[in-house]
Amino acid sequence: MANILIVEARFYEHLNDLLLQGARAAIEAAGHSHETITVPGALEVPGAVALASESGRYDAYVGLGVVIRGETYHFEIVAGESARGLMALSMDGLAIGNGILTVENEAQALTRARPDEKDKGGEAAKAALAMLALKDRFG
Repeated sequence: MANILIVEARFYEHLNDLLLQGARAAIEAAGHSHETITVPGALEVPGAVALASESGRYDAYVGLGVVIRGETYHFEIVAGESARGLMALSMDGLAIGNGILTVENEAQALTRARPDEKDKGGEAAKAALAMLALKDRFG
């Protein structure tokens, strides 16, 4: 049984509740345990994963959050840098599922976050578990 850390950027609480519901259900359905920590926004997710990885307590990680395009360039920075940070950690050997939604509006986020629709939280958890299986295979 693996221990999975879910790191959620809690900026849009109602959307994150849906992502979390999907991620937790996927992890539990696979027979694994999980813990959840909260960070202020998507930019902090990679840093929290990096810090947590130093503890050796977790086998895989799921990053969750929602970034909705606004009127400024900030969207591109947050979306790109959070993804880049998680990818860098993945390339360093961590098993990570990226469930940080980058969308144009709340309607898109709701469709992607709802467990009975696109279930991107559940998909991110399944991706983390798939990467963990590869890590175990090649490790």
